[in-house]
Amino acid sequence: MRASNLGTVNYAPGQVPTDAAEMQRFFMSELQKIAVAISLNGLGHLEKTTVAPIKPRDGDISYADGTLWNPGSGGGIYYYKGAASAWILLG
Repeated sequence: MRASNLGTVNYAPGQVPTDAAEMQRFFMSELQKIAVAISLNGLGHLEKTTVAPIKPRDGDISYADGTLWNPGSGGGIYYYKGAASAWILLG
């Protein structure tokens, strides 16, 4: 599975319950998970990723683990320079 281009907004939907009585609890839980993911993104949190984004765009920033995904200089924070089609290590 490849990482999306949504940076650190790591949200995976849960299994939708078949019992209608559980729907309210399910939706509240899902909204809470979405709020946490967006909050972390707003704080500038980067999750360490193990695969390159599918379609990187100029200016994308990712935190590579350096082992499963090594953009060239080991683990660290990289930005994508579209003109050069390259990931540049920031540190």
